Amino acid sequence: MKLPSEVVLCEVGLRDGLQNEAKILDTSQKIDIGKKFINSGFKVIELGSFMNPKAVPQMADTDELFLAFKDFNEVEFRALVANVKGIERAIACGCKKVKLNVSASLRHNLENINMTPQESVSSFSEMTNLATSNGLEVSGSISMPFGSPWEGDISQEEVMSIIDAYLKVGITEISLSDASGMAMPKQVYELCVKVKEKYPEVKWWLHFHNTRGMAVANIMAAMEAEITNFDTSIAGLGGCPFIPGAAGNVASEDVVHMLDEMNINSGIDILKLLEIGKEIQNIVEHETDSYLLRAGRSKDLIK
Repeated sequence: MKLPSEVVLCEVGLRDGLQNEAKILDTSQKIDIGKKFINSGFKVIELGSFMNPKAVPQMADTDELFLAFKDFNEVEFRALVANVKGIERAIACGCKKVKLNVSASLRHNLENINMTPQESVSSFSEMTNLATSNGLEVSGSISMPFGSPWEGDISQEEVMSIIDAYLKVGITEISLSDASGMAMPKQVYELCVKVKEKYPEVKWWLHFHNTRGMAVANIMAAMEAEITNFDTSIAGLGGCPFIPGAAGNVASEDVVHMLDEMNINSGIDILKLLEIGKEIQNIVEHETDSYLLRAGRSKDLIK
């Protein structure tokens, strides 16, 4: 197997993890958890999203979080934005990096941000110009590049057209997000090889939901295709409220455990991560989709 010696993980629990939770955490709880993520070794953290608070009340305090973490210069904090209003909020609170999103699925894009993919693409230029003229970095993400519960298969050509739209406005950091949890390893490997070959200038991220238990296998396939940047969520929290049956993200601790056992460096302290995961489960008051929180580390079972 051809695997990397190290990878970078972005912790998305404070955004993609909490947006699907019925319980809304206090800002002070989020700040405490964010500091613990930093202490465990994360260098990239998604703090929240600048969405309409009425639509996503779990993210209403994202502005406050960025103000609270403004002095942590060693960590890259990013937030999801959907429109110019979101960019304006990001500028006002000192956010330095935003992520745009469009879905390769028409139905999902309509449900998620009330736009067609074409309408989303047409807004990229205005949003990017506003962000970059105010010193913000901009990345992009593509939801459902591996399949949609409404349209079924998504063609590589559809995905490429969105990549081209991002490149046209100068965005060269792009995430492929399996929000529906329909991706399979062979499909992931083939698409990753294709986009890396066609777009060598792009920095790629992969984001997998564990809806059908394939997320870790898909990360393995992506690493074989030489992808080294991945989103993960503490305790496996997450899911998209607009996708039928959507489950949480791949658990950060499950991924770090796998990497540790294969001697692939992530820079994350697994023991600290497990403590955070246990705390999160207590806060949300339910079990989560984390194998490691249920079974513990493999080496801890060896007597």
